[in-house]
Amino acid sequence: MQDIETAISLEGVQKSYGGAKGTLVLDNLDLQVARGSVHGMLGPNGAGKTTAVRIMTTLLAPDAGRVVVAGADAVHESGRVRSRIGLVGQYAAVDEALSGRQNLVMFARLNRYRPASATRRADELLERFGLGEAADRQVKTYSGGMRRRVDLAAGLVTAPDVLFVDEPTTGLDPGVRQDVWTAIRELVREGTTVLLTTQYLEEADQLADRISMLGRGRVVAEGSPSQLKATVGDDWLEVTPESEADWPLFRQKLSKWSSGEVSLVDGVIRVPLANRSSSMIGATAALHEATLPVRDLALRTPSLDEVFVQISGQTALETHHHITPETAGKDTK
Repeated sequence: MQDIETAISLEGVQKSYGGAKGTLVLDNLDLQVARGSVHGMLGPNGAGKTTAVRIMTTLLAPDAGRVVVAGADAVHESGRVRSRIGLVGQYAAVDEALSGRQNLVMFARLNRYRPASATRRADELLERFGLGEAADRQVKTYSGGMRRRVDLAAGLVTAPDVLFVDEPTTGLDPGVRQDVWTAIRELVREGTTVLLTTQYLEEADQLADRISMLGRGRVVAEGSPSQLKATVGDDWLEVTPESEADWPLFRQKLSKWSSGEVSLVDGVIRVPLANRSSSMIGATAALHEATLPVRDLALRTPSLDEVFVQISGQTALETHHHITPETAGKDTK
């Protein structure tokens, strides 16, 4: 029986292309996505992301394993799955010659809405995504962000339990990306579960409640963005002294607050901090008391980019880093 708190469950999913001696794309992939969350799925090219999404959306059958989406088996109950999901691809699927309203009415009619119901559903979605004033303009006159919002609206015509969103902001300006992020957050607040694949690690950091990083067809790291970043290392303080000649004094004053080696690289002192708040306060107070001249001071934290690079480099080890609050920040090999 499917856990009511789980929107997507993959257990031991395998997929190869090219027969028995072909290429193994998914290798006993396990994945759990909590209902009402944004779950990011990241990985380098060839990690199996696209194949996994195609299997979860019933576009491809697995060779082995179990796939349950929105409470239905994706292999044996594919029709039920399709009736409960939405899919927004990397490229806009709307017809630019039609207006925003005409596009949404068309999608509703394709999903067997009666004419009056299709119009009502289109109007609801246009209002939700802030497209009411532009509803009767041709989509080709829309900005990139407006087109993407129409695309998201089209994926929601059937009010899906689970929405698969592939590369939602590829090619969009930073300001427009923020608009799309806001729309996705609103969907989740209203109860939709979102599985997100993206090439922008900042996007996953901003949107995802939990992230699964794929490598060689399986999950090699998993956790919240903050938990994953903690596996790379501590936060650190970057101090730029007025003169590198003062470096020995800086090291002496800062070592007490450091969780590791205090280093000097290209004129910048890097101080790892195990306890972000107290160590930063103590370190800056020590510099102030010693009246050491500082040109610049900044607090840094590991990024998902660093996690991605580290995990990608370790994929050959085929380890699964399942991150919990207890293991965050510790070596989990």
